[in-house]
Amino acid sequence: MSELNQPRWAVLSEHGREAAGLTYEGAAALVRRLRGEDTSGLCIITDEAASNVAPAKKLNKKTAAGGNSKKTRRGRKRMKAEG
Repeated sequence: MSELNQPRWAVLSEHGREAAGLTYEGAAALVRRLRGEDTSGLCIITDEAASNVAPAKKLNKKTAAGGNSKKTRRGRKRMKAEG
């Protein structure tokens, strides 16, 4: 059995270890998906090497899209009721 078919591969990104215990084909599929999500720093390494890397933190989509989540939020201007 080829090492590529064994579930011993992990995917790393700029965020950390995205997944482990994958076949190489599964890891390559995950890399393609993450590339489509504009994730940087992608690579495939062995699980043994990846065990030294912290798991990736999942980003809150609002925070990722909006930048600093501590900013003052702007709402719509309220119109005065005419009467």
